[in-house]
Amino acid sequence: MTTENRAHHHIDDAYIDGAFVRVHGSEVVASVNPATGQVIGTAVLADRADARLAIAAATRAQERLRHASKAERIDMLHSLRSAVLAQTERIRDITIEEYGGPVARAQWISQYASQCFANTAAALAQHEPVRRIGESTVLMEPVGVSVLIAPWNSAAGSICSKLASALAAGCASVIKPSEFSNLQTRVVTEALHAAGLPEGVFNVVVGRGTDVGDELATHPGVARISFTGSTATGKLIARAAVGTMKRVGLALTGKSASIVLDDADLSAALPLAVNAAFMNNGQACIAGTRLLVPRARMDEASERLHTIVAGMRVGDPRDPATQIGPLASQAQFDRIQRYIRRGLEQGATLVVGGEGKPAGLDAGFYVKPTVFANVRNDMDIARDEIFGPVLSVIGYDDEDDAIRIANDSVYGLQAYVFSSRPERAVGIAPRLQAGTVLVNRITPDLLAPFGGVKESGIGREFGQYGFEAFLEPKTVSVG
Repeated sequence: MTTENRAHHHIDDAYIDGAFVRVHGSEVVASVNPATGQVIGTAVLADRADARLAIAAATRAQERLRHASKAERIDMLHSLRSAVLAQTERIRDITIEEYGGPVARAQWISQYASQCFANTAAALAQHEPVRRIGESTVLMEPVGVSVLIAPWNSAAGSICSKLASALAAGCASVIKPSEFSNLQTRVVTEALHAAGLPEGVFNVVVGRGTDVGDELATHPGVARISFTGSTATGKLIARAAVGTMKRVGLALTGKSASIVLDDADLSAALPLAVNAAFMNNGQACIAGTRLLVPRARMDEASERLHTIVAGMRVGDPRDPATQIGPLASQAQFDRIQRYIRRGLEQGATLVVGGEGKPAGLDAGFYVKPTVFANVRNDMDIARDEIFGPVLSVIGYDDEDDAIRIANDSVYGLQAYVFSSRPERAVGIAPRLQAGTVLVNRITPDLLAPFGGVKESGIGREFGQYGFEAFLEPKTVSVG
């Protein structure tokens, strides 16, 4: 049962086999409004028994879904789109309340949550499940029951995007959102339920990674795992999954570089670079948190960055004028403070921001958007994913040096390149070790494949590449 009022929400169920059922777990966690620090809800977490029930429900649904026609799956995707679209405002509002996303960002997430079903339906319509290769016929078949693990920094979008891909491929799923996004998960799940899909096609259980997550990663009834989160957790999941040879897709940590080439117009490039770094309050794996500028223009860039960032509106995420809201939790606030101190200790030049909270924002988990200049690429603030509004500006000597620095990272999720000559920027894209390169833009193409290289992940999401990751080719040859 779930009860709601203006001040408090309580959740004690999971979504299994087409119904909301009381969980077997007993651990209670609180949801805190990051803008105020006040508790706004509680939830009882699921346990291994709930995870097993969800897997069993998905297994029963899998046989039917495996044989569903393309037209049937497209119809299901459109039903999900309509159901989620009808709840756009609720999704937006709970994203602001529980997560602290500024209203513009929360609105984008809520709209994408429904749009991803339409995007995937369009990609599925063009898909050919039977292919002739050489002397053989290749059948693209669903891999089977899949686990979809969504992060707390993009709950609604990740849940819906992963579900769209799994369903398009004909895979029943068990969705495990983060235990830090219980209220967002509930609103999204109610929207998905309203689509009226067959029982067990998708199931939603929220629990600890050490409990529910481990059960899902090791259970022999699961064929595939799609995980978005930290590299450290992704490695644990991959190790657990290999025992039953599960297929694994991992979208992991990033430390993306934004390269401002020497011919770039700083007045145009730097505002985009700041937005790339501070998107989603800086809590984004694709954030461009290493800004590479020509060494000769470091002073000019620093002055411009000071002006841009000092003028940013930090505050109530419900206010349309707000550009940066609070971080998601006290733990996130403390993490950012540690990295700011570490940047100072290691000799970076503080351009703007610094430790502590912005003036007048004593309640909640607000931090000062911070820029460091004269950063070396071996400093902690340049090596680690900080996951907050902290930008490290690194000088380079020439184009080859910029590419070397950009690639000098264990991560390779996304890169940004700014130039007055787009063809020049496109020309260096093949030399950058990243899954995506954006030129003179910071908005992704949500139909193109998304994922990382090196320790930023395995596999791709979105569009045709996203749902084909849930398919296995079967070769049939006749003598």
